[in-house]
Amino acid sequence: MIKALRIDERLIHGQVAVTWTKALNLTGLVVASDEAASSDVQKMTLKMATPSNIKTIIKPVLGAIHLLQDPRSKDMRLMVLVPTVKDAVTVAKAFPSEIEKVNVGNAGKMSDSSEEKKTLTNGVMLTPEEIESLKELVDLYPDTFFQETPNKEQHSAQSILENL
Repeated sequence: MIKALRIDERLIHGQVAVTWTKALNLTGLVVASDEAASSDVQKMTLKMATPSNIKTIIKPVLGAIHLLQDPRSKDMRLMVLVPTVKDAVTVAKAFPSEIEKVNVGNAGKMSDSSEEKKTLTNGVMLTPEEIESLKELVDLYPDTFFQETPNKEQHSAQSILENL
């Protein structure tokens, strides 16, 4: 069962490994990232950042979707982590009603895009193309929200987009 889909360009870090895994009572993290899946160093680093009681799988986006479609994954409590809004849209399209929460955590602050970015929250800066992808994500999952950690306030992605 996909408890949450989270956009976070840092993928697995303290907020995810400690607070989100506990708040959602997760049994596993699935990193859906073409870049991370192709780097042995990044895979090792991400797995080291995860608590030992949490299963961690790192796959390219389409490989992660295939894995999540396996009936055995329905028995687990999973968070899917993607680095970009575009990747989140790809995952959301594959699971149009099976994701309980869609969360935007951190995006666009680390990428080296020469394109002008718009600041949506402290942790999210998106290009016009990424904003269009976010609109598509909100169309798929209208309750999509911005939230850094479970103890911080949620902000509706729909409201943020309306105020741009």
